[in-house]
Amino acid sequence: MTLHLRARRVPLALAASVGAAALIWALWLTLSKERDAILLLVVLTVMLMVAVLSTTLAAPDEDLERTAALHWPWRRALHLLAALALVLVVLLATQPTGARFGPVALVIRDSAGLLGLTALCATVAGAARAWFVPMGWAVAAALFPQPGTWGALATWAGQPHASRPAAVVAAVLAVAGLVAYAILGSARRE
Repeated sequence: MTLHLRARRVPLALAASVGAAALIWALWLTLSKERDAILLLVVLTVMLMVAVLSTTLAAPDEDLERTAALHWPWRRALHLLAALALVLVVLLATQPTGARFGPVALVIRDSAGLLGLTALCATVAGAARAWFVPMGWAVAAALFPQPGTWGALATWAGQPHASRPAAVVAAVLAVAGLVAYAILGSARRE
């Protein structure tokens, strides 16, 4: 298992994602007079962590892994759930501190939705490019959130934490990404 994790660059991704979140937290703590991070910063921090963790969605030789006599779907699903748990634990650990990422519902919704979208993109474009669409969508949604139901559906990641349409989109992306990635895995490189 250790070799599998190293082949997928998990230790490096863990260090980079946690380190980036810690740096953003420390900067907000020292440079801001507000305790709660703004929505834009929360969304971008979640996306940064997800983008870094997306590099672990495929091994250097995915074809070699596919030939192994292992049942991959549950391992892939566990991998995504572990990535989600990492993002949630790191960002929600800031709640009792002087600078916090929140509200909790926003962190959970955006983490699950963006990780699911990243997993969907990994099944189509491969792990190396899996973060492109989620990053673009999250940045646009956080910078230009739109009002109304259709606007909330399109810019779900940048909506307030109580938005039901945003929660529905995030849930659909999370489940679809989990199922697609667990069954299909990362797209093969040509």
